[in-house]
Amino acid sequence: MATSSVSYKQEIVFSAAIRIFHWLRALAILVLVMTGFYIAWPFLVAPESSDVLVQGWIRFAHLIFGFILCAITLARAYLFFFSKSDIERRSFRDVMSLKSWIVQLKSYLWMGKLNKAGVYGPLQFMTYLAVSVMAAVICITGLVLYANVYHQGMGGWLWDISGWITAQMGGLAMVRIWHHYLTWAFVIFVVIHVYMAVWTGIRFKHNSVDSIVSGYDYHPDKH
Repeated sequence: MATSSVSYKQEIVFSAAIRIFHWLRALAILVLVMTGFYIAWPFLVAPESSDVLVQGWIRFAHLIFGFILCAITLARAYLFFFSKSDIERRSFRDVMSLKSWIVQLKSYLWMGKLNKAGVYGPLQFMTYLAVSVMAAVICITGLVLYANVYHQGMGGWLWDISGWITAQMGGLAMVRIWHHYLTWAFVIFVVIHVYMAVWTGIRFKHNSVDSIVSGYDYHPDKH
């Protein structure tokens, strides 16, 4: 009985910097969601208590990881445009191609394979672009809220621009509301993102979770 073996070609798809920033951003989002919800509803300490240490440490963690998310958002934008590897930028070709959209949507319906010019399909690219915009807006609203509490140092430096942004958004209450809405948007995205990352690995046998861990993807070698 003859047996056939399939050899795979190894390809680097995510640099070390992209992988590190990905997991740092995931950690930042996790901590920010947890601490953000607690700041909105501080359930660990009774309302009549004078103990403010718990709230203080929670707020401190929220600030630290908020600044980390701001830094990562800026760094990822820089890497997208100026990284030596253009594997992310190549994905934009598929966004502009109607055929690529059809191919990806059909592949999600178990009709054919997924062929991509870069590391992302068109639907993935637009989703990650939307998430990047969300991250930028949640960072901006977070900095506005920061400047309205801390008036020295960076808070003082941001005061004028934060006042303008607050006015454009209709007041500080609206800034808080949008900050809260975007938090829920991230929660929903993370659930879908994890599911689709696992599903993609099962469906297409490559470009799955292990790629963002090791940096490598594997494709059947046609030669």
